Amino acid sequence: MNRTLHIGVVLLVVAIFGFGAWLNLRQGEPAEGTSTTGMVVGVEIGGPFELIDQTGATFTDRDLAGDYALIYFGYTYCPDVCPTELGQIAAAIDELGADGARVRPVMITIDPERDTPEVLAEYVPLFHERLVGLTGTEAEIRSVAQAYRVLFRKFEDPSYTDYLMDHSSFVYLLAPDGGVVGMFRYGTAPEEMAAAIRQHMKANS
Repeated sequence: MNRTLHIGVVLLVVAIFGFGAWLNLRQGEPAEGTSTTGMVVGVEIGGPFELIDQTGATFTDRDLAGDYALIYFGYTYCPDVCPTELGQIAAAIDELGADGARVRPVMITIDPERDTPEVLAEYVPLFHERLVGLTGTEAEIRSVAQAYRVLFRKFEDPSYTDYLMDHSSFVYLLAPDGGVVGMFRYGTAPEEMAAAIRQHMKANS
């Protein structure tokens, strides 16, 4: 897909992300011990990582210490699910009002072959001014994806001139200590996501 056309498609999807229920998506199942917006129970998810952000600087899990974070695994060439979900994350942060400043939105690419820092720098501001886009080597991406139990694979679609990525689509809520304390399914309303985050903030204030 032409890069200019792709950005135009992304902008269109962002504008209508609230209607994301009609999308035909591919989605994996949640890890055992989780619910739509519930806490992770008895399951080890997440862990240390070292990747590169959209500015070309090293970014690690330690850079998120002290803040809540919403982490999503996606890719910039995604035609529907990823831009819709990133729009939901941005809306949830806005829904939190002043508390939204305590939440860091992060997208980790599952397509490092195409998602260079330069590509991410063009992409992430479309959704939120504080959204961090992370990439790395294929080995580094597979390692962090495995830690978060994210499934993904490359596949060819005759409708596109380039390959697409089939992947699970969940948003992970990290507490200030870096632990994963919740997961949100694709399509979770921003208001519901914000309410769950606010509840966790109050419980730990």
